[in-house]
Amino acid sequence: MSGHSKWHTIKHKKGAADAKRGKVFTRIIKELTVAARAGGGDADTNPRLRTIVAEAKSVNMPADNIKRAIQRGTGELPGVSYEEITYEGYGPGGAALIIETLTDNKNRTVGEIRHLLGRFAGNLAAENSVAWMFDKKGYIVVDKTKADEEALMAAALDAGADDMRDDGDSWEIISAPESFQKVLESVKALGLETAAAEIAFLPQNYVKLEGKPAQQMVKLMDAIEDHEDTKKVWSNADIEEKEIEASLA
Repeated sequence: MSGHSKWHTIKHKKGAADAKRGKVFTRIIKELTVAARAGGGDADTNPRLRTIVAEAKSVNMPADNIKRAIQRGTGELPGVSYEEITYEGYGPGGAALIIETLTDNKNRTVGEIRHLLGRFAGNLAAENSVAWMFDKKGYIVVDKTKADEEALMAAALDAGADDMRDDGDSWEIISAPESFQKVLESVKALGLETAAAEIAFLPQNYVKLEGKPAQQMVKLMDAIEDHEDTKKVWSNADIEEKEIEASLA
């Protein structure tokens, strides 16, 4: 994918992101619980929790669901304990993958992720095998038609962003992870909606895939994203639009 936003485009075309609302809710509930356990249940003093609460509200998650998830994280309510585990692997054509998961059973999760990789000509890799190929960054995407370039750039840079890139239909705003929350708040202060806003693993370089490996890679990414324990999946695969369309046919 020629930029992380490309995968958002694929998911939009498939209608998967909104259609699988239950999967989205399940992931967000896990993230709320983990964030509250790590940094407390007050969103005003826990930036990570504040970001996830905002995401929960953006997909119309009921307030009671949000409250209960946070209370399970703080121990006020009983609940399952989730671990954050990141896996690394290779897909078709040698493209690298970083898979972030939230799981209550790491043995089950690693077995199922390994199985998915094997189904699509990939394999699980050792820790730090591919992580060095990516930079961990704050990542925000804004639709070009909704933003004034100069105003957006000024607000983002003043808030601590490192760069603003042109990605065709969108602006990509890159920052250090510790600056992400402040940059996001500066973007929202302009009254803008974001197409993506997250701490991301951005590839330093891309691996061009064509033909069967490209189509297998799209299917692999989709299968991993659909797994109930997956939080996010990142890849350095660069895939042409025609290959994406062929894989969805």
